[in-house]
Amino acid sequence: MNIRTTLDPITLHDVSDTEGHPCLYEGDGDNGVEIYFESEVTKSIYQNMLLQDRKVVCGNDTDDYVAEG
Repeated sequence: MNIRTTLDPITLHDVSDTEGHPCLYEGDGDNGVEIYFESEVTKSIYQNMLLQDRKVVCGNDTDDYVAEG
């Protein structure tokens, strides 16, 4: 499953017109996130962020999956 987000993760502004705005894809091609940014500056800030404790969340997207909790 691929997810597209037009909310710049740095400014939290919506990029309503994706044409001409920088984009970054994180994933393996089959599953990933396509992130749009307001500018190359915010994209660069995002790419250079150092996270101390990265979490990878795995899910189950089958039709019979019921979330617990």
